[in-house]
Amino acid sequence: MAGTGDSGGAARAPRSGDRVPPHSEEAERAVLGCALQDAARILDLCIERQISPASFHVQSHQCLFEAMLALHEARKPVDFLTVAERLRETNRLDSVGGEDELARLIAGTPTTAHADYYIQRVYENHLLRRIIDAARVVTEDCYKGEAEAESLLNAAEESFFSLSENKVGVERTWKQLIDQEAKEVERLITEKKGITGISTGFVDIDQMLLGMQAGDLIVLAARPSMGKTSLALNIAENVALGERNQPPRPVAVFSLEMSAESLVRRMVCCRARVPAQNLSTGNVGREEHGLLMGAMDALAKAPIYVDDTAGLEAVDLRARARRLKRKYGVEFIVVDYLQLMNYSKFAAEGRQRETAAISQALKSMAKELKVPVLVLSQLSRAPETREKTAVPKLSDLRDSGAIEQDADVVMLLRRPCKYPADKESNDQRLAIVDIAKHRNGPTGEVRMNFEDRYTRFENRAPTDETQEHADG
Repeated sequence: MAGTGDSGGAARAPRSGDRVPPHSEEAERAVLGCALQDAARILDLCIERQISPASFHVQSHQCLFEAMLALHEARKPVDFLTVAERLRETNRLDSVGGEDELARLIAGTPTTAHADYYIQRVYENHLLRRIIDAARVVTEDCYKGEAEAESLLNAAEESFFSLSENKVGVERTWKQLIDQEAKEVERLITEKKGITGISTGFVDIDQMLLGMQAGDLIVLAARPSMGKTSLALNIAENVALGERNQPPRPVAVFSLEMSAESLVRRMVCCRARVPAQNLSTGNVGREEHGLLMGAMDALAKAPIYVDDTAGLEAVDLRARARRLKRKYGVEFIVVDYLQLMNYSKFAAEGRQRETAAISQALKSMAKELKVPVLVLSQLSRAPETREKTAVPKLSDLRDSGAIEQDADVVMLLRRPCKYPADKESNDQRLAIVDIAKHRNGPTGEVRMNFEDRYTRFENRAPTDETQEHADG
């Protein structure tokens, strides 16, 4: 029958089981040969490129590199004699080809000048094999049909994202961590910037937090109509435009409550200092029109990416954030707001358990992407039932105490003018941000100005504490 033999016609396509995993035996031999001749430099290069024994496809090459690495880490010389002795002690010398093979590796590598190239080839082939392995696991899980499609998609994206982040082989010793911190201490003392994270654009908040730190979950909580969305958008704008002499940074905003169009209009009116009500009614003069055009021109250059999908699942939001990080290099994320998110996997266990799972997922996202995540949250009615001034506490976080537990920073926003019994209720512009939890720093209140007409928060000048705020 035609096509069944090896002769005649086109050769059959190899089945997946016939395929040889990506590798270059020549490149692997070259790396080993270079290491035997200039171990101190070559092995440091390998460690820097995260080359491990598993990076070599040929079994004997894995054994050889493992022996070299063990000697290098023990601060012993690595050469023909020491490697041969090490392999002999572990009864593996014959399995790698004996001393003759070590001699062939050295003879076959006349120069170490091209070591970088060989190391890169070994790294790339290992990465390809890891991609294949990850894809195989995902494929098998899909065929099993034991998990939901969305969960599998999230697991697949997380698996591939971890490959792109070069997370293999990055374990560090305690001494390495101390050395790294010593360099950071010297840098901070030398630069005297006072901010170690991303600036919020607000001086007093930055002084308390020293900026928003990578990997931190920051919760901004308030009762409705206090301006928490406005404050979050103001911070997002400041980060994206590079306020306080910081570089502009890409920002992702997940707006579960407000449409992208409404969010854009609010930000434009806020920056232009034109009341949104005036724009909605068309009551805008020539001067205000110019201010709006200027604000749009400035904001058009801001690297802000908005996702206004309502009722996002926690795993879906995390997957979308991962894509934005990979595609645009997002460095700051805003989620508005937590109680509008879902986590179907835990929904049957009650809203409190579901909220706890959402909170944990957001913290994990911040750590995984290495960016600060600002999450808005509703406060319960407890402040209003407890006292007439309705001063909020950490325990008022709605639905779950897990939010307080997972958060690195919790900011409670209130405006005294909303409560007649408050002694500062006459100050229409006063807004108080209570940093009620700060895992790595001080807590306390920050006093700010809030321009209600423009939905804009501003730094509060010292003189504002003692004078009246008539708005005309």
